[in-house]
Amino acid sequence: MTRMLALLDRWVERGWLRALDAAFARFLWTEAREATPLLLLAAALASHQLGRGHVCLDLAATLDDPAFALSLPPDGPPSPDAEPAQPPAEILAGVTLAQWRAALDAPGLVGTEAGNTPLVLAGTRLYLRRYWQYEQDVRAAIVRRLARSAEFEAALPPGAARRALDALFPARGAQAGEPPRADWQKLACALAARSAFSIVTGGPGTGKTTTVVKLLALLQTLALGQGGTSGISGSARALRIRLAAPTGKAAARLNESIAGAVARLPFDDLANGDALRAAIPTVVTTLHRVLGTRPGSRRFRHDAANPLPVDVLVIDEASMVDLEMMAAVLDALPPGARLILLGDKDQLASVEAGAVLGELCDRAREGHYTEATRAWLEAATGERIDTAMLDAHGTPLDQAVAMLRESHRFATDSGIGALADLVNAGDAVGVAKIWTRGHADLARLTCPSTDDAPLRALIVDGRAADAGADHDVLSRRHGYRHYLETMRALRPGSGTSSEALAQWAAAVLKAHGEFQLLCALRRGPWGVEGLNRRVARLLHEENLIDPRGDWYAGRPVLVTHNDYELGLMNGDIGIALELPVCDGEPPMLRVAFPAADGTGGVKWVSPSRLQGVETVFALTVHKSQGSEFTHAALVLPNTYSPVLTRELVYTGITRARAYFTLVLPEGRSVLDRAVLAKVQRASGLMAGLAEDAGTA
Repeated sequence: MTRMLALLDRWVERGWLRALDAAFARFLWTEAREATPLLLLAAALASHQLGRGHVCLDLAATLDDPAFALSLPPDGPPSPDAEPAQPPAEILAGVTLAQWRAALDAPGLVGTEAGNTPLVLAGTRLYLRRYWQYEQDVRAAIVRRLARSAEFEAALPPGAARRALDALFPARGAQAGEPPRADWQKLACALAARSAFSIVTGGPGTGKTTTVVKLLALLQTLALGQGGTSGISGSARALRIRLAAPTGKAAARLNESIAGAVARLPFDDLANGDALRAAIPTVVTTLHRVLGTRPGSRRFRHDAANPLPVDVLVIDEASMVDLEMMAAVLDALPPGARLILLGDKDQLASVEAGAVLGELCDRAREGHYTEATRAWLEAATGERIDTAMLDAHGTPLDQAVAMLRESHRFATDSGIGALADLVNAGDAVGVAKIWTRGHADLARLTCPSTDDAPLRALIVDGRAADAGADHDVLSRRHGYRHYLETMRALRPGSGTSSEALAQWAAAVLKAHGEFQLLCALRRGPWGVEGLNRRVARLLHEENLIDPRGDWYAGRPVLVTHNDYELGLMNGDIGIALELPVCDGEPPMLRVAFPAADGTGGVKWVSPSRLQGVETVFALTVHKSQGSEFTHAALVLPNTYSPVLTRELVYTGITRARAYFTLVLPEGRSVLDRAVLAKVQRASGLMAGLAEDAGTA
C-alpha cells in the first residue's frame, strides 16, 4: 500500500494524475484500512477520468489499453524534477478483470446501487457516487419525458400542424434531374412538436437556429388557438419560453441569429401575426442564469422543489452541456414542459465529464424511425422519410431526434465543408488529398519551431502556402494586423462622445473576429501557453503592440470563469483599448467586450476588476466552441497526444466561416492519427437508457 501511494504521488509529479486524484485515494485508505492497492488505484483513476471528461472508469477498456483509456501522455512535458515512474500499463500487466473486480469487493467503499459508499460499481464501470447519481437522474428524467410523448402527440392534430408548417416552410422547387428531397427542417419541427423531449442536431450552417425559431412559431401558433392547442392541458395562452446556452459567448451569438431568424419569419401568412411575433423570445441567457446560481454552492435556486416557470426550454450548443449540468436542467424542469436541445453531435463534448448530446444522437444519421412515426410526420408535414431510415425496432429516443443534413453555410464546392466531412467520416486518405485540389478557402502551412517566418506571415497577415488562392483571396484572409491597425486608425480624439467610443470599440471587436489562432493543447511550445508568448513577441517586433506590463492596448483577453457582477461569462473575449484623454493625463486602459444582448453594443470594464482572464492570441479549440471566425487557423502539435481526435479537428475546422489554415509544426503531421482517433468517453448512459426505455 505504501508503494502504491508513493507511485500515485510520482504520477502527479509527471502530470499523469491530478493532485486531487491521489488525495482521494489516500483519503479512502485513511477511512478504510482494509482497502487493497488495486482498489486505491481504481479510485485514483476513476477520479482522474472525470478530469478527462469521462463519467466513470471502464475497467475492461483500461486493461485493454491503459494509455489510451487514461489519455496519456498529458498535454506537455513533465516537470524536469519529476522522478521516473512505472506507467499504468506496467502496474496493470497481468491483472485480469476478475481480479480487479474482486479487489473492489469492499462494501464500506464500493456499492452496486443506491447508498452512501463513495464509489459505485456497475458492471465493469466504476463511478464516483455523485456522477453515478447524475447518470441515473438524467436517464430516468429522459425516459419519463419520452413516455409522455404520446400525450403531446394526441394533443397535436396533424392537420393543425400541417397548416402552420406549410405557412412557415414555403414549398421548395426540386433541382432539375434530381428526385425531391425531404425538408428536414420541417420534419424536425414536427418531430419536436410531438414530444416532451427532443433533439435537433446538424453540422454548421444546416439551419438549427432557423428551425428552432420556426418550431417556436409553430408551438405558439397552436398554443394561441390558431387551429389547435400545443399542450396537454389544451389552454389557449402563449407558452412561456426560455432560450439558453452553456456559455456567455454562445448566448451572445445565438441572440444575434435568433433576432435575425425571427425578423425573417412570414408572420403575415400566419393568423394573429403581431401577437405571435411578440410571443417568440429573442433574448438568450446562460444556463447558469436560467437555473439561478448560488454563490459557493454547486446547487441552483431552481430544482424539483422550485421548478422553472417555463413551458418550453431551448438549449443551444448542447454538445457543451456536461452530465452534471444536464441533471440540474432536467431536475428543474416542470413535468409538463418541453426540453429542446440544439447542437452539432460531431463537435467536441463538454470540458467537464460527460458527452450527453453525442451519446443521445449516436443513431441520428440512420434515423431508426418507426412506420407509425413516418405516417404521423407525413400527415403533419407532407414530407416523406426515406424507407432506408425506417426501423421496426426504433427506440422512443430515436423518434425524438432529428438530424439536419443540408449545409447552407458552405457551398457545394467549399473546401472547408468538404474537409469537415472527410474528417468527420474518419477518411485520412481523403484529408491528405484535399490540399492538392486548389480550394481557395483552404491552406496548409509547415511551421518549424526554429523559423519564425511562416508563423509571422500567418498571424500578422493571414498568409500561408496556397496552391489555389489568388491575390484577392489572400488580401481578404486577415491576420492580427487587421484588428490592431483598425484600433489605431479609428481611435477617436479626446473629448469624443461615449457613442463614438462604443462605435470604435465595436469596429475593433468585429475586426478581431476576422482571425483566430486555435490550439489543441494548453501546454508545450505548440499549446496556448507557448504560442501566446511567441505571437506577442512577433507582433511586438512588427510594432503592432507594445506589451510592457500585463496590460497594453490591443491585448485580447479571454474570461475564464463566470462573473455575474460584471455580467461576463466564461469564454467571453474582450480587447484592451487605450481611451483618448486630455493632454498631460496618463493613458486610460479599458477592456471592451461585446454586449451580451446581441445588439452590437459594448461593455467597458476596468482591467483592475478582471480577476479571471488570460491573453488569447491563441485559443484552445475547446474554448472556441460557440464562436465563429472569418479565418481560423488550427495548430497541431509536433507529437501525438490522445486528446487529438477527429472531433477536435472537426470542431477547429468548423470555427471558420470563410477561410481555414492548418498549421503543422516541423512538417511532422499528426493529422492522420487524429482523424482516425474518435473520442471514446466512458459512460453508462445509453446502456441504461435502452434498458429503461424497453421496460417503460
